[in-house]
Amino acid sequence: MKTILHRGITIATLASTQEVAQHCAPGHTAIREQGDGWWLYFVDSDGSIDGYDSPFASHAEALWAARAAAEFSAE
Repeated sequence: MKTILHRGITIATLASTQEVAQHCAPGHTAIREQGDGWWLYFVDSDGSIDGYDSPFASHAEALWAARAAAEFSAE
């Protein structure tokens, strides 16, 4: 797992075998590669996990979206 901090939000890049719930705390954002692309997940304050409906084609695109979401959350 690799993490960065953007606008106070931890963004974690997980291996395809790593579960979001086991590696991310409430308030974190996770990027995980799966067979069809890079998926973005958000861990809510109660520990529930939500994400986008479709994957991104690359890690760079998923990271850009995660950073944009962090910008929005910081406002």
